[in-house]
Amino acid sequence: MLSPNMEKALNEQIKWEFYSAYLYLSMASYFESISLAGFAQWMKAQAVEESIHAMKFYNFVHERGGRVELQGIDQPPTSWESPLDVIEFGLRHEQEVTKKINNLAELAQQEKDHATYIFLQWFITEQVEEEDSFGSLVERIKLVEQAPGGLFMIDRELAQRTIDFTNLATEANRT
Repeated sequence: MLSPNMEKALNEQIKWEFYSAYLYLSMASYFESISLAGFAQWMKAQAVEESIHAMKFYNFVHERGGRVELQGIDQPPTSWESPLDVIEFGLRHEQEVTKKINNLAELAQQEKDHATYIFLQWFITEQVEEEDSFGSLVERIKLVEQAPGGLFMIDRELAQRTIDFTNLATEANRT
C-alpha cells in the first residue's frame, strides 16, 4: 500500500511524464514547421516513450492499491530560436525529470517503501539514457553549426527512429 505522500508524489510524476510527451509533440511540430521531418520523427518517438513512462507509473499506483488522480497539464512552449535551442531545451527538461525521479527515490527511501524504490530503479537508469541521447545530439548539432548540410545529415539519421505501435500496450504494462 502506498502512503498518502508517496501516492501524491507519484500522481505528480504521472502529470510530469504526460507533460513531457506533450512538450515533445510541440517540439515535433516546430521541427515539421521548418521542414526537418527526421527531427520531428525523433521527437514523436520521444513523446510516445514518455506516454509509456506515464502509463508505467499509472499502472504501478493501481498495483499498489493507490488511486491515480490526473492533473492538468500546462501548455508547453511552441517556438524556439533554432534546432539547437530545441534540443538544448530538451536536455534541460530531461535533467529536471532526473531530479524529480531522484526525489521520488529519496522519498521512497524515507518512507521505507521498498517496492516503490525498486520500481524507480528502472527510471533512474532510463534517465541516464535520456540525458545522454539529448546531450550527444546537442554536441552533434554544435559540430555542424558552420556546415548547414550537416544538419540535414543528422535529420536523415533521426528519421530512422521508428515507433513500434504493436508493443506499446505490453511495454506500458511492464512495471
